[in-house]
Amino acid sequence: MYVIAPLLVSLIVQRSSTLPVSCVGATEGNGDEETDLDIDEINIGLNLYEGDIKQMTGRVRNMLLEDQYRWEIPVPYVFDESLELNARGVVLQAFDQIRLKTCIDFKPWGNEPNYIVVMKDDGCWSYVGNQRQGNQSLSIGQWCDHLAIVEHEFLHALGFWHEQSRYDRDDHVTIIWENIEEGMESNFVKHDRNYTTTLGTMYDYTSVMHYGKDTFSNGNGSTIITNVPEYQNVIGQRIEMSSNDILKLQKLYNCTSAVTFLASCSFEDESLCDMTLCAAGNLSWQRVSSTKAGPLSDHTSLSSQEENQMEFVDGNDTTNQIGGGFFMHCSTASGKEGHGAKMQSRRMNPKRQFQCLQFFYFHSGSDEDQFNIWIREYDREDKESTYLMGQIIGPPTSHWHLHHIPLNATRSFQVEFEVRKGPGNSSGGVSIDDINLFEMECPHHVWHIPNFDQFLINSSVGTDLLSPRFLTRQSYGVQILLHLYADHFGVFFRLVSTDHDDELQWPCERKQITISLLDQSHHIQLRMSKQISITTDSEKTFAGENGETFYYWDNPRKLGHLVNNTNTETYYAGPNFGYRKFLYYDAFWSGNFIKGGSVYFLFSFDDLSHLLLNLPKPHIWPNFNHVALMQADDKGVCLNQLMGNTTAIVQSFSQSHSSFAVSLHTGTMLFMLTASGALMVGNLPMAL
Repeated sequence: MYVIAPLLVSLIVQRSSTLPVSCVGATEGNGDEETDLDIDEINIGLNLYEGDIKQMTGRVRNMLLEDQYRWEIPVPYVFDESLELNARGVVLQAFDQIRLKTCIDFKPWGNEPNYIVVMKDDGCWSYVGNQRQGNQSLSIGQWCDHLAIVEHEFLHALGFWHEQSRYDRDDHVTIIWENIEEGMESNFVKHDRNYTTTLGTMYDYTSVMHYGKDTFSNGNGSTIITNVPEYQNVIGQRIEMSSNDILKLQKLYNCTSAVTFLASCSFEDESLCDMTLCAAGNLSWQRVSSTKAGPLSDHTSLSSQEENQMEFVDGNDTTNQIGGGFFMHCSTASGKEGHGAKMQSRRMNPKRQFQCLQFFYFHSGSDEDQFNIWIREYDREDKESTYLMGQIIGPPTSHWHLHHIPLNATRSFQVEFEVRKGPGNSSGGVSIDDINLFEMECPHHVWHIPNFDQFLINSSVGTDLLSPRFLTRQSYGVQILLHLYADHFGVFFRLVSTDHDDELQWPCERKQITISLLDQSHHIQLRMSKQISITTDSEKTFAGENGETFYYWDNPRKLGHLVNNTNTETYYAGPNFGYRKFLYYDAFWSGNFIKGGSVYFLFSFDDLSHLLLNLPKPHIWPNFNHVALMQADDKGVCLNQLMGNTTAIVQSFSQSHSSFAVSLHTGTMLFMLTASGALMVGNLPMAL
């Protein structure tokens, strides 16, 4: 069942900064001029219906009540040779989002009679629905290669018209006809209720399919006024599909499940998402709303700027907080070394051979406590094999932390969260919240910025914030840079030197860098994260001070400048490349990008060479790392536990422990994950 969020009044319009800026040595250099254009502005002069819609000659528009205009699933597609490499990568990202949130899948064309040809033509445009004419074109032209714009055009292809053209739109918006550019009035005509349907959904001001307030304006004012004033700066957002866009797509294609979504749990329901709890010794998982040693609040309902405060009225490690949400906590303040508690998910059947487990955790226990993540796979005879996939150890944390663990289940499986008490004293334990499991690749790196609210409040225009240096899977060094402007902030990245530079190919080419500011909504299908993608080009050059020519993505030791940071590190940094208008502050503060003062930038660095040959993307697993397991208490037994009450013996903890010796699959990778989420490779932190 899908959980669809209500419309977000607080979502402020965010347009796409359509052209990235290249700046040599600084964010304010003499680089390319950044362009901030919406679809109608990109398509000026193309004379397309409603600004970005192609129509078959002689066809009656809006015949989408007929099933023939819907696509068979999966939808076949092919990349035309004209399509730029960065656009190809962004199209695949849009497919991933549609798969994650709906039952609609896509596949490379295999001689099906009707299919979509994704090409680079003038502008961004599509036909509406399946036109049953064989190869149906969809253009992702110059400045169109942004996730929201690509989603917009593919929603047209799947059967969507613009939101403000609904037959009931006058109940929600007012069209200011005198402010419309001459000759563009036809773009604001309502559709006929005899040929279209609203699918029983509410009008959606937050839809990625909605015009902006100034679309086709003649300069005398807005062309659309929302009847609810709070939405005036919401319409026209270009961040992501809205929850109502997803709901309409599900209804249009009769979805009952999503292609790559497996599970989500925020523990707000006492059913615990059908998880099974068991324990050995005095440890146990409990559903609580706060703990004495932290966290003071669950992650789901955490406010944007700080942890929710409360008073403790008892001496226990856990206590309930009125008005807050819930999370699961395993206290290690009592019990013996080796005592443990487990929480097992329901059994799930994978469709792919890789999954991503994402969750937020809070560690307030001992440095020696272990938080282990396992998968249990079952063969056709229900024989069980258990694999350790990740481990979190280290000093206590002061914030909720985001964590990802790549899985590779190929058979029916369960995920198991296990806490084991280590030696030494503990005043807290391990907490977990907002779990999501989906069949997509995990982001390669995570940049966690705590106290980001204070950074924005206390910093002046022109301030920069640098990430750690990340080591990519291909051994390139990469760094992210934030730059503050008056009403927005920019996001840039640059190549940096590493100990591996002599082993790499230079210039660095065909690598797509994707940076996403995470929407921290508890359910992954409801998230609207802000994302950009840039692909390196081996032929891009710039002129040096003395007129010499440099390749933009060449070795930073050759063209970069020397950096001495506060951690006494010295390295070379290449030119910055990114978007000055990544996100406006009003959109940032009104969304779900920050919780407890923390933000998370997700970062991936993909080789897109295979897309030039239309080959499938190879799946790469990180390096294998051995994890030391603490000896369990063999005298304990694992008991079914319902909120602390033992009811029936399931199996001994020692029996469960004996299955840990099973060898890993070929290609399986085991991650040793510290509480900081970083491994040291050479002199670079590699975030996982």
